[in-house]
Amino acid sequence: MKIIPETSSLYSAPRTQPSSTPGAGPSAFSSALAAATAQTPSTRSADFTSMTRQEMTDWMNEQIRTGKMLLDESAPFMGMTMKISVATGQPVDMATDTTRINFIEKARLGIECARSLNDQKLAERLQMAMDRMHRSQGQAIGGDVRS
Repeated sequence: MKIIPETSSLYSAPRTQPSSTPGAGPSAFSSALAAATAQTPSTRSADFTSMTRQEMTDWMNEQIRTGKMLLDESAPFMGMTMKISVATGQPVDMATDTTRINFIEKARLGIECARSLNDQKLAERLQMAMDRMHRSQGQAIGGDVRS
């Protein structure tokens, strides 16, 4: 499965065009540009207690792309972003699903479930994912990571 971050609203800044209206000179354009810049993804911070599945996937892909997470380490995050419709039995498109999820709580419940099923390896992977979320909570999403 390939996820293209360019299609995500998380990485899309609003686009503004300079106005051709008389009197809307450089200062009007500068104001519009400043407003658009203030909403860029680099000003967003990770909040794993209230995140959509698409935002989680975008964050996870950024972590992989920048070398902060190995592909194998992303498996528990991928599992947490899956959603199947009860009515149709089909996957729910995450691009249109705006439901906000507490992924830290979801991981905690997954750990409990894995332990009750005696699946220690799954419990450990979910614990590592939860630890990573706690460490990354509040950190900037997107922007220039080369600093």
